[in-house]
Amino acid sequence: MPTTKPIIEIVNVVASAVIDEKLDLNKIQSKIPDLEYNPEQFPGAVFRLRNPKTATLLFTTGKMVCTGSKSEEMARDAVKKVVQRLRKEKIKIKNEAAVTIQNIVSSINLGGKIDLEKTARTLPRSMYEPEQFPGVIHRMMDPKTVVLLFASGKLVCVGTKIEKDVYRAVNNLHSMLEELDLMVYD
Repeated sequence: MPTTKPIIEIVNVVASAVIDEKLDLNKIQSKIPDLEYNPEQFPGAVFRLRNPKTATLLFTTGKMVCTGSKSEEMARDAVKKVVQRLRKEKIKIKNEAAVTIQNIVSSINLGGKIDLEKTARTLPRSMYEPEQFPGVIHRMMDPKTVVLLFASGKLVCVGTKIEKDVYRAVNNLHSMLEELDLMVYD
């Protein structure tokens, strides 16, 4: 039974989106001056929203990548707002964007310290090379995710595509760390 409840914060949701239209990024930039588009440096345009605070990359293919949101819902909302703004500027978009969550990044505090040497030896699919990286890299199979564990009891969880999988992964890992006596509480 966990001694403390992990504090889990979703810090970034990356979503891709597709519309069935080609985008003329030069035309879009002429209509939306705060759009960042330098084709010599990068083939996509950066469309920043203040609310929700996100950045969405637009590509001529009609593909988009939205970063910076704090939830799946916020990512979907951001893409919807980008499409609405493009339509408002008379950019032809017939269909709604099909949004797919690609990656959820979260930051976790377990509230205690972790014995990294022992953890790396005990948990399957774990790697610890302190000369190269100061944490244990643990690959979970269910849910499929990668968790970085630090001696401070802080974790970074990457690779899930569903928010509930973040919570499931962290709670399962926390329980396992405690059952295997790998956690130290002050």
